[in-house]
Amino acid sequence: MKQLATGSMDCCVMIWNLKPQMRAYRFVGHKDAVLSVQFSPSGHLLASASRDKTVRLWVPSVKGESTVLKAHTGTIRSVQFSRDGQSLVTASDDKTIKVWTVHRQKFLFSLTQHINWVRCAKFSPDGRLIVSASDDKTIKIWDKATRECIHSFYEHGGHHGLMATVWAPGRVDSQLREPQGEARFVNYVDFHPNGTCIAAAGADSTVKLWDIRTNKLLQHYRVHSAVVNSLSFHPNGNYLITASNDSTLKILDLLEGKLLYTLHGHQGPASCVVFSGAGDFFASGGSDEQVMVWKTNFDAADYGEMLKNQSQPMTVNCRLKNCDGPSWLPDDTTKSHAVETVLETNVSDTGSTNLNQQKNDSSNVLASDEKPIPHLSQFHQQEGNGIPSALASTLEHIVGQLDVLTQTVTILEQRLTLTEDKLREYLDKQQTS
Repeated sequence: MKQLATGSMDCCVMIWNLKPQMRAYRFVGHKDAVLSVQFSPSGHLLASASRDKTVRLWVPSVKGESTVLKAHTGTIRSVQFSRDGQSLVTASDDKTIKVWTVHRQKFLFSLTQHINWVRCAKFSPDGRLIVSASDDKTIKIWDKATRECIHSFYEHGGHHGLMATVWAPGRVDSQLREPQGEARFVNYVDFHPNGTCIAAAGADSTVKLWDIRTNKLLQHYRVHSAVVNSLSFHPNGNYLITASNDSTLKILDLLEGKLLYTLHGHQGPASCVVFSGAGDFFASGGSDEQVMVWKTNFDAADYGEMLKNQSQPMTVNCRLKNCDGPSWLPDDTTKSHAVETVLETNVSDTGSTNLNQQKNDSSNVLASDEKPIPHLSQFHQQEGNGIPSALASTLEHIVGQLDVLTQTVTILEQRLTLTEDKLREYLDKQQTS
């Protein structure tokens, strides 16, 4: 992994160069919070969306030059490049989705059937469709060529449940109802890598997957205890990772239809998460002003064996004292509301090498430096070397408890430091007065 981009409440865009001895870039230009960022497929441009009602296209270099795109009349909550890099789609509080041309850097057209804020809009992998999620409690599928809404999913409260309606202009074709709880809106939505279904992150703490060919609910997860803010599909389409206000990340196994791992690390709401293009890393940002880079090993072990030996979802704790970021990055890590990655050609080699070279300082890659998540595989290997499974299970439990203890101590240390800072500030004010 070569670079990581973040947007923040401090109005700045940061590009973190993950190679040793390379500086991070701070881009200044937006007049309000930056809520979404994304690299172009080539990595030669970076798009950012802001509460200042503008989109900026940055050249990710030392100069930090940018072009401002204006057409929205409200906060812009999301921005995304099409897979060919030729178009941008944005979602705004002005109730519209807008499509832009990247080459001419101009506004093309609006999609206008939402009746409340639009929180998210994404292109399908082939660029033909756009999916959007709004505070009007609908998810809409749009045909980019005709600019028509061709599918819509409604969130209704009470006994009406959840209803999906599909229509051609002026005619209702079919509808599907499923009992559901009170009305909620969707914070985030995206296409599966194969383009046949969508995943939605709900304010009701649920994650739902819908087949857009049959308009049927495929999977429904209740794994979080608070609002789900973001989600990202693994490039192979078999896994989905989510970020929630309950401060956790969850990895879902879409093939088995179950929760695989719960990841702890953020000390407040986890606001965003995204897999790298190759899927061997993912990054998360939160209101705790921390950006974390995590390493996966989905392809490192026999997946069937892992499932066979794992009867319950696994909990992984990131030791917070090691999650402050590499020593070569600025100390004032920004409060991240958006995270996006761009990869080098040979990701697996250069990515792991870069992180391992920094292992004494940059242990924000999960917990232990060279043990990618999940670390269950280390116990399986020990069993093969003669350690009984019961002992391996006990050791695993002890490791988990130590992680929890470390996390608790770290939180107490931070609270003590905060108290000392406030006391020092109070004494300074007393001396001044």
